[in-house]
Amino acid sequence: MAKRKPVLLIDGSETSQEAINLLRSRQIEYVEYDVRKFAESCCGDLPTTKAPSVIAPEGVFKDLEGVRQYAALDKKSGANLESESAYW
Repeated sequence: MAKRKPVLLIDGSETSQEAINLLRSRQIEYVEYDVRKFAESCCGDLPTTKAPSVIAPEGVFKDLEGVRQYAALDKKSGANLESESAYW
């Protein structure tokens, strides 16, 4: 089974770049999704989506402060959630 990876929602802002740098510095694997591409590929803008945000097995963490909280979680002790899919 593959370990589930968190999804980092970004929007090209400075805070999104800070979130990327934070997760990389902590060596946290993630899948990056730019919410600006949603408008191009599907149904228009996502007005209620806050970027940066992390959607992870441990929960949803909104804004840069939420990303910081997620990065600070002790993932070794808690949910090493596995799934047949690395993405969800």
